[in-house]
Amino acid sequence: MPREECPDNLQHTTYNLQHTTYNIQHTTYNLQHTTYNIQHTTYNIQPTTYNIQPTTFNIQPATSNFNHTAMSRFTRLQVATTMLQSGIIPVFYHKDLITCKDVLKACYDGGIRVFEFTNRGDFAHEVFRDLNKYAALEMPEMIMGVGSVVDSGTASLYIQLGAGFIVSPVLNEDMAKVCNRRKILWCPGCGSVSEISRAEELGAEIIKIFPGSQVGGPGFIEAVKGPMPWTNIMPTGGVDTSEESLKAWFQAGAACVGMGSQLLKKSLVENHDYDLIMKTCQQVLEIAKKYKTS
Repeated sequence: MPREECPDNLQHTTYNLQHTTYNIQHTTYNLQHTTYNIQHTTYNIQPTTYNIQPTTFNIQPATSNFNHTAMSRFTRLQVATTMLQSGIIPVFYHKDLITCKDVLKACYDGGIRVFEFTNRGDFAHEVFRDLNKYAALEMPEMIMGVGSVVDSGTASLYIQLGAGFIVSPVLNEDMAKVCNRRKILWCPGCGSVSEISRAEELGAEIIKIFPGSQVGGPGFIEAVKGPMPWTNIMPTGGVDTSEESLKAWFQAGAACVGMGSQLLKKSLVENHDYDLIMKTCQQVLEIAKKYKTS
């Protein structure tokens, strides 16, 4: 094959490439084999037994000698009949329970069997509650009622506490509904024939006139009984313990009378003269029996 000539202007360059030898020494790593002697540890865990004894609570039920049933101990008919037969209803309020008990006991010993506690002070319902329980235990024949009640809510409160009758100075028809629903005697306060007629239409068996002397006194009752002889009227206010006063009211046709400070005089109560209160009750009952016409 023809040799190729090199151009004149190109010099032949010889590159002397020295052969370099890299001596890579082989390094041996002597890794000693280390043996870890891990001993097997055995934990002997004993089960713990907890001997828990059950606790017994010996709770004795509370007992009471008074079986409070949130209702009157007497029927409406019993209350009305007793009021008409006795003729005298004491009217009383005191904030002290002990005083109320003493007065009530004196009245009971004097022959009174219907008692009106008036709603006229703070916490009066609490006093009545305890007084009524006392009467149930110590004076089983005493009929306890509440006066000066002017609304249905208060009437409900006292009915729940065992009131045997409710007396009001006003004619409130809502009270009639509450009392009739629970078969409780309701004695509304009236000052005219129209009010009396409406009260009887609502179921009132005994009508209260208050204040009796200002409404017209015994003459008012006599006038009402003319066209309405079936009406039972109980005057309160203006009635005193004298035979003259009681004779005038009963001969005019009063079915019964309510007596407050004229019978349970403040001086007698303050002096704890309960024996005289008892004797006065006996006297007025005898007068009532003498002049009552019905």
